[in-house]
Amino acid sequence: HEMIDGALFQAEVEAKHIQGVPAVFIDGELVHSGKGEFGELLQKLEDKFGSSTLSNEPQEEQNYDVIVLGGGPAGSSAAIYSARKGLKVAIIAESIGGQVKETVGIENLISVPQTTGAKLAADLKEHVRTYPIDVFENRKIETVSLKEAQKRIVVRGGETFVAPAVIIATGASWRKLNVEGESDYLGKGVHFCPHCDGPFYKNKAVAVIGGGNSGIEAAIDLANICSNVTVLEFADTLRADEVLQNKAASMPNIQIFKSSQTTQVIGNGTKVTALKVKDRVTNEERKIALDGVFVQIGLSANSAPFAEELTLTNAREIVIDAHCRTSIPGVYAAGDVSSVPYKQIVIAMGEGAKASLSAFEDKMRGVIG
Repeated sequence: HEMIDGALFQAEVEAKHIQGVPAVFIDGELVHSGKGEFGELLQKLEDKFGSSTLSNEPQEEQNYDVIVLGGGPAGSSAAIYSARKGLKVAIIAESIGGQVKETVGIENLISVPQTTGAKLAADLKEHVRTYPIDVFENRKIETVSLKEAQKRIVVRGGETFVAPAVIIATGASWRKLNVEGESDYLGKGVHFCPHCDGPFYKNKAVAVIGGGNSGIEAAIDLANICSNVTVLEFADTLRADEVLQNKAASMPNIQIFKSSQTTQVIGNGTKVTALKVKDRVTNEERKIALDGVFVQIGLSANSAPFAEELTLTNAREIVIDAHCRTSIPGVYAAGDVSSVPYKQIVIAMGEGAKASLSAFEDKMRGVIG
């Protein structure tokens, strides 16, 4: 492979129309663009080229008292609380830290006046490592079997994990617009991480879709880089905190349009050139010329692997009771993947601890093995 520093070779960046880093090309075809985990890239390589096992012998099952699925605030908390009870614990996750890594400034984690998502993720990993917890990163869940007394988790590559208690803390992922053109321009003008890909739009015009905290924060951040930032909110009011709305209103290069529905992402085959937007009050449509789009319309629960066995809400969140128990004994859910209201880091940490304590209580009562 060949690695190219775009800061040193600007002509290469322009020739390949790179708008996100890292940008990975195979035989001239873009296969990955934007921030991602190493395991995510490996999976894309495997999807394109296939893979083969080193041995035909079946892999040995790995047995635990508790298996935690997910390594974000909820999963890390659940694993630590379980390990403190003297249980044999494993974390199976794509990464420790999870979605929190995408957050730059964190100022509402009680007792920590200010931190960043990257630092919090590193702190979570360090805390987990102080306990005898087996951590399996860069693992993608392939199949689950949860209804039997011994729950079985199989990840991509064939590794199998078995335990009487499973705590699901797989979090959530960025929600997409699901409009014409969006998928065609992912990494070519359509982005989800303004902090990662915003610098590519220095002195250019961009749009932020979403008027919640993440959307207005993104707009404020991008306004310091871009020539113009257009915020498009579907509802007739913004959902962001008042302090953020006031800050955005004070910046002359931010324009905010409410009751605006994005209907199409338009490009020239290489990059985004415009958005088609409908006014939900007048039903009039117009095109907004721009260079990039940052989608900030919330998160979607990562519950797909469990949908066949667990009860989900209409929003595809795993239904839990006040003790984080799901519809199957021995299976618990915590954090953003669950039906708990208010998706906050501090809440996810508390829910992870609660799920762990509920699992331990069920073990003591003989509900699970």
